[in-house]
Amino acid sequence: MNVFVTGGTGYMGSRLIPLLVQRGHEVKALVREGSETRLPVGTTSVVADPLRMDSYTEQVRSADTFVHLIGVVHPSPAKAKEFREIDLVSVQVAVKAARHAGIGHFIYLSVAQPAKMMQAFIAVRSEGERMICESGMPATFVRPWYVLGPGHRWAYVLLPFYWVCERLPATRESAHRLGLVTVSQMLDTLVWAVENPADGVRILDVPKIRKLAEG
Repeated sequence: MNVFVTGGTGYMGSRLIPLLVQRGHEVKALVREGSETRLPVGTTSVVADPLRMDSYTEQVRSADTFVHLIGVVHPSPAKAKEFREIDLVSVQVAVKAARHAGIGHFIYLSVAQPAKMMQAFIAVRSEGERMICESGMPATFVRPWYVLGPGHRWAYVLLPFYWVCERLPATRESAHRLGLVTVSQMLDTLVWAVENPADGVRILDVPKIRKLAEG
C-alpha cells in the first residue's frame, strides 16, 4: 500500500510507521516544519500545516490509504477547546485533502461511544466520523477507550474493576465497549485495517480490536 499518515511523530504514529515500512508499504507522513528528523527511518516527510486547508492535498494524491492520527495529547475534560481547535480542524482538513486526492480508504482513530465521560472529546470525534461518512470515502473507524502502554500505565489499577463489571449482566456490555486495550493491540488493528481496506464504513470497537490482535 501507499499510505499517508498524519500524526506520524505522535504516540501511535511513531510506532505504527516502522511496522508499515517493515511490511513493505510506502509511507508518507505529514509533519510541521522542523519535525522531519523525528520521523521513523524509511518514511517520506511532507512538511505542511495540518490545520490549514489545502496545505498538503497534492502530496496525498499518490496514496491509496489515509491514516489520520492527529489528536490532543492526554485528552481530558479540561481540553474541550483544544479538541475543537486541533482535533476537529485537523480532520476537516484531512477529509477534504483525502477526498480531493481520490483516497480509496480513510482510517480514523476515533473513540469508544457512547459514554458518560469525556463528552467534549466524544462529540468532536463523532463529528469527525460524520464528516468522513458524508465524504463518501470507504472508511474504518478505530474506537478504543483507553490505550495502555509506555507513559499510559496508571489505568492498570482499574483491571480488577473491569474484571468484575464484565461478569455482571448489568455492566457487561459497557465494560466490553469501554474496555482497556494495549498499544500492541492497537498497532495490530491499525496494520490490519491498512492491509484490509473497507468497502463501506467499518467500525472496529474494543471487542473487535482485541479479537484482531488475538488473530
